[in-house]
Amino acid sequence: MQPPIYSIWTMVLIMAAGHCVGQVAIAPDQQRQAALTLEQQGGNDKAEAAWRTYLTMHPSSSEAYAHLGLLEARQERYKEAVPLYRKALALDSRVPGLRLNLGLALFKAGEMKDALQEFDLLLKHTPPSSTDRQRLAILIGMCHYGLEEYAQAVPFLKEAAAHDPQNLALRLALAHSCLWSKQYQCVLDTYHEILMLNAESAEADMLAGEALDELKDSTGAIEQFRAAIKVDPRMPDVHFGLGYLLWSKHRYEEAVPEFEIELASNPNHVQAMAHLGDAKIKLGQPEAAVPLFEKAIRIDPQCEMAYLDLGIVYANSGRKDDALRELKVAERLSPDDVDVHWRLGRLYHVMGNKAESKAELDQAKNITQAADTALIDRMNPRPMQTQTPSTAPVNK
Repeated sequence: MQPPIYSIWTMVLIMAAGHCVGQVAIAPDQQRQAALTLEQQGGNDKAEAAWRTYLTMHPSSSEAYAHLGLLEARQERYKEAVPLYRKALALDSRVPGLRLNLGLALFKAGEMKDALQEFDLLLKHTPPSSTDRQRLAILIGMCHYGLEEYAQAVPFLKEAAAHDPQNLALRLALAHSCLWSKQYQCVLDTYHEILMLNAESAEADMLAGEALDELKDSTGAIEQFRAAIKVDPRMPDVHFGLGYLLWSKHRYEEAVPEFEIELASNPNHVQAMAHLGDAKIKLGQPEAAVPLFEKAIRIDPQCEMAYLDLGIVYANSGRKDDALRELKVAERLSPDDVDVHWRLGRLYHVMGNKAESKAELDQAKNITQAADTALIDRMNPRPMQTQTPSTAPVNK
């Protein structure tokens, strides 16, 4: 599960804002002064016209292009600001704040990779103890976050959080990055910091619950999700999260009401729908499950679980052709799912297709053996091989 991070982007933009384009030393010029005055008064259109008039007289003015970029950015036309900032940099890279403003425009336009290049360049020349370093740490961390490079985001977000001990939104971003990069102890450490700022954070409780689940502490994970529900029972995904944990521990009767509550607030929650249907099957209620799977597939035709469970229901009720159709879709969507191949193998056997049955069951066996081998290799890493005198290459 990846619940949304509320207010993080707003926090980043607020903390990164406030950096204006500086002015290089230029001889007084009446048109330039008029453009600056109009800009300071908030007359964007008139200021833009004044700067463009100035450019006709001074076509190589980096300052004019920089201010035109700033005017576009003020009006949230960030993509339009980018080429103006780039032109200004090409003419004179000495203008204070220019590269940062270019990076911010790229960041706000969603061009994270290009923004990251600009921020990395600035970082190389920024003193570690400066406020600019703090701003860059947040921006670089959030660029990696936006690019789903969560492991790379973590050290920068940690650095930023260490310099801003009261920033809750920053810690939520850090906790999410730690979770999605599988640094579960980091999630729990950040969770405790969050509690110091907000003892009742449903989002933080959910994050801690997911981390504990990954650490195989199912009891602790369930407790965290129950705590999140107590704080905010309307939090998106919170009931689904608890239901999923209960479902994964085969506690289907307890899971059912959680999925139902999630669906009551979000009727199109496909995963809640599919897992509720699966729990109904496990509880011997296949008739109640089928409409859930059918609706899940209408909303999301890529929901492999719904096709698999529909195939199981149809196979158990003697609808072999319908079962085969659903299971083959599930196989296409998830070719490495052992259960799909096993179910298909059994169905083909019942239908008298021995060759197809053997092929599917062999596939299930091969997937299982490959997973077992990988697990054994992780548990018993092979020693590093060194060359013996008889196998070492001979220098000629």
